[in-house]
Amino acid sequence: MPVTQNAQDITVQITEKAAEKIKYFAIRDGATDEIGLRVAVKGGGCSGLTYDLQITAESSDSDKIVMQHGVKVMVDKKSYIYLVGTTLDFSDGLNGKGFVFTNPNAAKSCGCGTSFGV
Repeated sequence: MPVTQNAQDITVQITEKAAEKIKYFAIRDGATDEIGLRVAVKGGGCSGLTYDLQITAESSDSDKIVMQHGVKVMVDKKSYIYLVGTTLDFSDGLNGKGFVFTNPNAAKSCGCGTSFGV
């Protein structure tokens, strides 16, 4: 059984704006059930680690799970240590459009903001 937590205890917080964009993309892609977002960290990028987002409602038994703004957010055990305290937002300003991570654990990040190092 996956571990479900309160929003203030979860590794990754999502803003209301990010949740609305996640819902938009999920519905656009045909989601009819529960809308979920898997947030993970993978090796790669110019700073060593990259963020990986996947819209899916499927979870595994070891995931940390929380509902925020109507979106089920899932983080796997391996990624958990890199994402503690991270906030996911969505920016549509002049400096670019897309999801933006604010990660207090990142000691360095690349210029485009898609990879980081600890």
